[in-house]
Amino acid sequence: MGRLQGKTAIVTGGGRGIGAAVALRFAREGALVMIADVDEGQGRATALDIAQKTGVKVIAHRCDVADPVSVVAMVDATRNQLGPANVLVNNAGIAVFREPLEMTPADWTRCMSVDLEGAWHCARAVLTDMLTNRDGAIINIISNHAFTVIKDTFPYPVAKHALLGLTRSLGLQYADRGISVNAISPGYTDTQIAQDDFDRHPDPARARAETEAKQPPGRLCKPEEVAAVAVLLASNEARFMIGENIVIDGGVSIRMYE
Repeated sequence: MGRLQGKTAIVTGGGRGIGAAVALRFAREGALVMIADVDEGQGRATALDIAQKTGVKVIAHRCDVADPVSVVAMVDATRNQLGPANVLVNNAGIAVFREPLEMTPADWTRCMSVDLEGAWHCARAVLTDMLTNRDGAIINIISNHAFTVIKDTFPYPVAKHALLGLTRSLGLQYADRGISVNAISPGYTDTQIAQDDFDRHPDPARARAETEAKQPPGRLCKPEEVAAVAVLLASNEARFMIGENIVIDGGVSIRMYE
């Protein structure tokens, strides 16, 4: 405990799922936390819950990462209420899965504006303070789609491949100025979004079981397992890690075929 004492962290998409797990673990490790979420009500409810559980100051602010004006307002609110951010977790994202020639221009724009450009908007907004203080950690939550591809999931893996490139480019650019930029690539994670997908099937329990059977450990990734790695990357213990991508997918991406 206390590995993030003195840190101020922003977690985008922190209202639920992986983001909420990261925000909770950060608070338990002593960080002040801003939950930035497009769903303001969910963000505030999660912030209140975490603050009550940990006794740490956790606040929320509505933020649409696709809108740079919204991002700057959120970062300003963080600075005013918690101090300048020295940790950013770019977790907000959306899944846009299409057959390439069936994808509309709007599909492409929606995916890229959140999954790629949103991460850049947030990084750009916090980098000035981080560089001034020579202290910062940026963690991009990507996906194993960042280096593997499934048919009919276009353009999601395009955005995720690009986000890995952004991670490495920014990591190298600012490595000598006190900033570490790294990524985490979870596999199929047991979140409400996953459950909502299972619930669309005629037999949700069977859909879940079939998905779990495809994972080498026989289960889905837990959000808390992603949060545990995020704590390491946010801490001063990981400042020599630059542009890395830590994969947490239960071995799916190293499996050849069955």
